[in-house]
Amino acid sequence: MFAFTLKDEITNYTVFDVSDHLRQRGWLVPAYTFPENRQDLSVLRIVVRAGMTLDMADTLLDQMREETDALQSLDGPLPREKRGGLKAFAH
Repeated sequence: MFAFTLKDEITNYTVFDVSDHLRQRGWLVPAYTFPENRQDLSVLRIVVRAGMTLDMADTLLDQMREETDALQSLDGPLPREKRGGLKAFAH
């Protein structure tokens, strides 16, 4: 399992935006906000399951780079109405 966040200086998008963009490509990479004592921290989580191949991992990393590059290239933050529907992952 891997949990990671974005650099503090990233302002155009959040981990929830990354999760949403990856979900549109078929990946389930949930984004979570930590509980009460760390609500200021949101992370993406990847669980590597049995059967995941190196090719699949390379594809995930390539697509994650493509999506974060696209989000980073934005002139400003995503509109609030786009972000409004993005919530923490629910099982």
